[in-house]
Amino acid sequence: MGSYIVKRLCLSVPLLAVISFMTFVLVNLSPLDPAEVVLQAQGVPAITDELIAQTKEKLGLDKPFLIRYLDWVTACLQLDFGRSYVTGKPVWSLLGPAFLNTLKLTLVSIVVIIVLSIVLGVICAMKEGKMTDKSVRGVSFFLTAMPSYGLAAILIWYFSVKLDLLPTSGMDSYKSYVLPVIVIAVGYAGIYFRIVRSSMLSQLNEDYVLYGRACGLPEKKMTIHILRNSLQVAISVFCMAIPIILGSTVVVENVFAWPGLGSLSVKAILGRDFPIIQAYVLVLAAAFVLFNTLSDIMNAAMNPRLRKDL
Repeated sequence: MGSYIVKRLCLSVPLLAVISFMTFVLVNLSPLDPAEVVLQAQGVPAITDELIAQTKEKLGLDKPFLIRYLDWVTACLQLDFGRSYVTGKPVWSLLGPAFLNTLKLTLVSIVVIIVLSIVLGVICAMKEGKMTDKSVRGVSFFLTAMPSYGLAAILIWYFSVKLDLLPTSGMDSYKSYVLPVIVIAVGYAGIYFRIVRSSMLSQLNEDYVLYGRACGLPEKKMTIHILRNSLQVAISVFCMAIPIILGSTVVVENVFAWPGLGSLSVKAILGRDFPIIQAYVLVLAAAFVLFNTLSDIMNAAMNPRLRKDL
């Protein structure tokens, strides 16, 4: 198992290198001159060619492309993503707190999503074709199709405006998590519980289920065995849900004024703050690679046959 983990981690290094290079290239393909963006953010009234040349030299933008890329990658490995063009503050001082705030929201949401997905998936699988199964799937289809901003607006109107029970924005207390988590969980649980249901239905047709029931094993014990075998597929899905939610909280965070990566990225894009955009893309890409590797390792730990495929 140890050799498998080492090999899997080694395979992630070239992928991260390619991602970092593509991130640097895409941002540098922008028609906007970064030096001019910096001067505009500083409120310089008259931008001259001389000022642009001085700014490029100060930021190291006058160096060859590959040298700038290597310097940037080396700095990123030390969590130094440069300075914001707009505020002049270190990017990590802005990105770090925002990342932690989004991670808190993501972890709470993923716990709710996993619990809902497993519970609903088991219920629907054991009640296949019955009214309970059809009702749960029908409601989930409707809620999954609803735009997150529409659901957020309804929840804010009812629970915050009409009932005055929950805050509409910020993250001042545990109550601030309720509405954003509901909006995120409803959308994803409606997708992931169907994966659990489908995986359990495929396990119900296996020989060991028929043999166990023929031996008179209790239904609860059989359900636990079926669920454990079904979770091999679900583990990969749940692991990848974390980076997906990390990168898809833009709408939710902006609706609920959550001080996370989504709000920060929108401000950076509107302000053309290239260092923050680069760091945001790189951090999310690294999260995808990390959790994809983690899901492979967890699946290999549960199923030794997968270790031979690497």
